[in-house]
Amino acid sequence: MKSIVIHNARDLRIESFPAESLGTGQLRLRLATGGVCGSDLHYYNHGGFGAVRLREPMVLGHEVSAYVAELGAGVTGFSVGQLVSVSPSRPCSACAYCLEGLPNQCLNMRFYGSAMPFPHIQGAFREELIADASQCVDATGLSAGEAAMAEPLAVTLHATARAGQMMGKRVLVTGCGPIGVLSILCARRAGAAEIVATDLSDFTLNLAHACGADVALNMADTPDALKDYTSDKGYFDVLYECTGAAQALAGAIQTLRPRGVILQLGLGGDMSLPMMAITAKELDLRGSFRFHAEFATGVGLMQKGLINVKPLITQTVTMADAEVAFQLA
Repeated sequence: MKSIVIHNARDLRIESFPAESLGTGQLRLRLATGGVCGSDLHYYNHGGFGAVRLREPMVLGHEVSAYVAELGAGVTGFSVGQLVSVSPSRPCSACAYCLEGLPNQCLNMRFYGSAMPFPHIQGAFREELIADASQCVDATGLSAGEAAMAEPLAVTLHATARAGQMMGKRVLVTGCGPIGVLSILCARRAGAAEIVATDLSDFTLNLAHACGADVALNMADTPDALKDYTSDKGYFDVLYECTGAAQALAGAIQTLRPRGVILQLGLGGDMSLPMMAITAKELDLRGSFRFHAEFATGVGLMQKGLINVKPLITQTVTMADAEVAFQLA
């Protein structure tokens, strides 16, 4: 069985991965498609991010959809050939945080394609995958690409829930990669009245505008583009910070109204924070990490036509051309 394995930065290989036995309550899946995530790119380009570093070869991938190939004992509700979205979130359901209702903070999390623990948790970019039936959500009516988008969509649904009341709020999104654009879709679905997006690329900003941003600002062309939003202590109620860059966060904080909410989604390593402004404006800085229950919610929203992720699917390549996908991303 072929898989996509990262050994070190810029050392990506197509290698054989041993077949796994099918257990009770599990499904044998045939990979349909997978999306290259920002964390996959960090492993590919840099060998990790922040303190998280590759210490052994690891199969990449956690944004995948698949077709059911075989049902394990005790599994109901699925059929061979059915398209499913596969959640990479596998909490233990027994640790203190799981029992508190915080499965995304599980002490024993087995999240696909993660070098946080050692040995690393192998990812889902392989021709065949054994998954718990509880990880799989029926994706009937969606394309394989849309079904794979359930994972990043769940990330932004979780962040939107962390924001609290969104109805009528003014929202700033910094960084218009997939997470930023999906944040725009989620904020609009949650009732945001106005959404402004920033990035350094016209391509991503055009996509952000097409997906619901009222204003899209290129900070490379106009570094002071947010200046008009800084008067009278700020303009925005909520910030989705999706770059992980200190400069983007510091600039955005100047545009937030007192008691605004910062949702930090971007992971670029540790950074310095303008604590004086955060304190004086009584801003809430809220981390947002992964998801759990939001995964099935995202699939349902796509199936109902309430969130359209199709514009975000820009390129598709074969497994043999996997490195091309990472270079394009």
